[in-house]
Amino acid sequence: MEENDFVSIWLEETGNPAIEELTKANMELAKYTEKVLSDKKLQVIDFAMIVDINPDEISRWLIGKHSFSIKKLKELADAIEGFPTLAN
Repeated sequence: MEENDFVSIWLEETGNPAIEELTKANMELAKYTEKVLSDKKLQVIDFAMIVDINPDEISRWLIGKHSFSIKKLKELADAIEGFPTLAN
């Protein structure tokens, strides 16, 4: 960071509300997704196939090590609504 980079200094001191909101949305949807997967007896691989995303990327997202854009979060939320339930 440059010595006179006031924007970077301000963001470091105050945070970025847009990024904080996106992070919150990612975590809320991740928690909800885990619950739905558990309730419907689905695995991460099942969800990954439904949304056509690499299972490793989904796993990182579910534990908070990866985030998606708002657009992708909306797509994932829509996909969750259509989850099938696996028979025991």
